[in-house]
Amino acid sequence: MISGRPNNGWVIWFSLTLALLLSVAPMPGSAEIARPLWLGLVIAFWSLTLPHRGGLGAAFCFGLAQDVLAGTLFGQSALPLILIAFLVLSLQQRLRMFPLWQQSMVLLVVLGLAQLVQLWLNTLTGNRPPTLLFLVPVPISALLWPWVFVALQGMRQRFAVY
Repeated sequence: MISGRPNNGWVIWFSLTLALLLSVAPMPGSAEIARPLWLGLVIAFWSLTLPHRGGLGAAFCFGLAQDVLAGTLFGQSALPLILIAFLVLSLQQRLRMFPLWQQSMVLLVVLGLAQLVQLWLNTLTGNRPPTLLFLVPVPISALLWPWVFVALQGMRQRFAVY
């Protein structure tokens, strides 16, 4: 008998929490510039595969949590994450039909737009980085998308998250 309640929602929250921790974990100074957008990738995955479970609300909550942990202006990380979730939700029907390499190309654009919004917010707050190295995480994240997708899809199937 299948109940109407969602099943194993803790898997979604666990993966988002793990991505949040990876997003704020300390790294060496030279590697910090190339940190993948872990939270954006995981939010994009859940928005793509389960649009009714992982979306704008999760992006907002975890964006605020990232702001608290990173010590940035409250809401500064939430806006780009909401943009990622919104764009993936808007393109969700098409993206599901694409192979992983085409999804990576679309996410390259989506994550690039989110990073440009982040750059704009940093400029407004007076914390603008001096170069466009701010965009380096975007292609790294797009290259990691197939592995993130396969790992989270395996977790989703193993724990029967629907």
